Amino acid sequence: MIGTATRRRTSVRVAGLGVALVLLLLAVLASVALGARAVALPDVWAALTAYDGSADAIAVRDLRLPRTVLGIAVGAALGLAGALMQALTRNPLAEPGILGVNAGAAAAIVTAMSLLGVTAPGAYVWFALLGAGGAFVLVYLLGGTDASPARLAVAGTAVAAALTAFTSAVVLFDSGAFDQFRFWAVGSLADRGLPVFWQVGPFLLVGAVIAGLLGPGLNAVALGDDAGRALGANPALVRGAAAVAAVALCAGATAAAGPIAFVGLAVPHAARAVVGPDVRWVLAYSAVLAPALLLASDVAGRLLGRPGELEAGVVTALVGAPLFIAIVRRIGIARL
Repeated sequence: MIGTATRRRTSVRVAGLGVALVLLLLAVLASVALGARAVALPDVWAALTAYDGSADAIAVRDLRLPRTVLGIAVGAALGLAGALMQALTRNPLAEPGILGVNAGAAAAIVTAMSLLGVTAPGAYVWFALLGAGGAFVLVYLLGGTDASPARLAVAGTAVAAALTAFTSAVVLFDSGAFDQFRFWAVGSLADRGLPVFWQVGPFLLVGAVIAGLLGPGLNAVALGDDAGRALGANPALVRGAAAVAAVALCAGATAAAGPIAFVGLAVPHAARAVVGPDVRWVLAYSAVLAPALLLASDVAGRLLGRPGELEAGVVTALVGAPLFIAIVRRIGIARL
């Protein structure tokens, strides 16, 4: 009976992952076909396979395809980072924005813009790593060694508020940094392109590989340190590797596309509701559903803002804020 139930549960999870992959494929197709200029799917295929320099081909191959590739990478990174942080802190509301990691990356990047004149996203990523890592360590120290979800949420809010105030002060007194920062800070996939993807890609790849290897260890540690050791896991090593992976993923994604909120919160939470607490499956679902959500938000922003566009970060915030409130009401503050 137990074996039958396990096989049935695994079959359901595999089928659900297949559905998630279909949703991602649909989001990719929409991303390359829809926008201020609608392009029919046959023309999309022609632009990808037989580039002729036409307006449709330029829109698809030179503008939308690089944007879609970056969206897949950034979305997967945010989903994995959120899943890792939720597993690491045992906090269902943990995500890079709420725990101050995005604010740390932003503070470091705006400092580099103002003091060092840094303008290239490839250079942003180093400062983003430093700021994100420092913010995460500070939040974890302030939250306490017991990693209490409520204390971590409060510590993250406090650190994020302080870093946001610092960032605002810098851009207020430096108009040059403000001009650069305001286009980055809104969170967007526009005008980034494949060069940005290649610059941040190594960090995202390293973080994703580490995350993929950590599933069994995080499952063991979730049972408690003693049980985790009995199952062969090293709790300190697992937590340290998870923190490194989460910071690398968040920093790379933030450097590339700016601080995009709620993707790392909503997707792992939804994945956990479908597959249960098994971190391996939560990571797999998050890596697929998060880019689907980000690309769908990007497409929605293009369509709703015609002839201009709403940045993806604005759309995810509009969708994510009510979802965050709903999650808090469902869980209950007293149970956090």
